[in-house]
Amino acid sequence: MNKLLFIRYKNPAKLSEGGEIGTQMKINVLYRILGKENVTIFCIHDENRKRKVSEYIKGLFWFPFGYFFGLTPKRVREILAEAEQYDYIFIDRTVFGILAKKLKQNGYKGKVFCFFHNIEPLYFKAKLGKKPWSFIITKCVAKNDQWSCRYADHVISLNSRDAKEIEKRYGRYPDSIISLALDDRYKKQEYPSGMTGEKPLCMCIGAYFKPNCDGIDWFIKNVYPKVDIRLRIVGKGMSKMADNYHIPADVELISDVPDLVPYYEEADIMTIPLFQGSGMKVKTCESLMFGKNIIASDEALEGYELDYDKIGGKCNNAQEFITAIQSFIEKPRPRYNCYSRKVFLEKYSTDSMIEAFKNIL
Repeated sequence: MNKLLFIRYKNPAKLSEGGEIGTQMKINVLYRILGKENVTIFCIHDENRKRKVSEYIKGLFWFPFGYFFGLTPKRVREILAEAEQYDYIFIDRTVFGILAKKLKQNGYKGKVFCFFHNIEPLYFKAKLGKKPWSFIITKCVAKNDQWSCRYADHVISLNSRDAKEIEKRYGRYPDSIISLALDDRYKKQEYPSGMTGEKPLCMCIGAYFKPNCDGIDWFIKNVYPKVDIRLRIVGKGMSKMADNYHIPADVELISDVPDLVPYYEEADIMTIPLFQGSGMKVKTCESLMFGKNIIASDEALEGYELDYDKIGGKCNNAQEFITAIQSFIEKPRPRYNCYSRKVFLEKYSTDSMIEAFKNIL
């Protein structure tokens, strides 16, 4: 049986972030195809270990040379030496495209995969805003995206929009498009019953990240005052929204919860007003998995093939969001959306990805 070395960004203390949840899905699929004993995980960062100040300083020093935070020439040499034992190297984030470059320049004979979670310069531009060091980081990730396209044997993107942007920027159309999928964390004997309330509970979910916060802020200013709903915001670090955005007193703001399941179950409608980004949104996939009614923007639904009316509605301006929410108020629907759950199981669960990964190995 062939052996694979999987390079992941970090060994998370808990799988609370979207990207890392998607990474774990890929690992689990590869375990099932190759056998767990034939897949080795190499983590660039370990969140279970406290980093020294010297590590941060060293990491910042290497950014201008194309080494994303966590990599140094010494660390790369260690990976190259270990790589000779493996038939495949799967680089899960293209911010580490320098590894593909060094592997091929070093004569590695196996197959190198590079996976685009996002168009990284766009992601980091949105994440960092106008911070003085943002140019150094976006230039570094752009180099690594480019090296991924130039040196990897097989490039993968999440959706056709990203694939077209990758070709436009770096001159290579990805070899495969494999959509986001998640391990099914909602297998139950009996799913919630009941109808959405006359004053439905709408939930916005996501980590404290500028595009998430800007979308929620827009929703609060332009939609929330015009519909009779309860609004709940839940996510990692989201308590900081109260410091930097105006949150009305009657909006519930919940930060860093250990388990999202009760919050998903209680929500009548998932509202996802995102207007910038790349890749695919984990919160959308999770909402499908939990069988939720979903009212979301084009950006939030990018890459998902489904009937927007059956999940709740696709909305890109205030009036569309208001109309979609008002339809729930006037005509309540089941809180558990069977269609959303069905789409998840058929297209966006780990089980649905087995054949796609078999085909590229």
